[in-house]
Amino acid sequence: MNASEAYNMCRRYHGRHVRITDRDGRVHEGHITRVDRNMVWIRPQGGGGYGLGWGWGWGGGGFGYGIALGAITGIALSAAFFW
Repeated sequence: MNASEAYNMCRRYHGRHVRITDRDGRVHEGHITRVDRNMVWIRPQGGGGYGLGWGWGWGGGGFGYGIALGAITGIALSAAFFW
C-alpha cells in the first residue's frame, strides 16, 4: 500500500476502530483520531498506556500516537474482530 492509498483509507476510517499493520509487521489497534498527509494518529483501545515508548498524547482525550503513512502495509476495520 502506498502512502496516498493509506492516507485516503485513513481519512475514510477516521473515528473508527481499526487494525493497522506496518512494514515491520507490528499491528496497531485503536481509533483513528487524526490524519494528515504524513501521519495517522491512533488511540489504543482503553485509552491508556504508552504504546511505542512515547508517554504522551492520549488518556486525556489526546490524539494517541503517530504512525507514518509510508510505513503502513495494511488497514482493516476491526469492528468485525470484536463480535
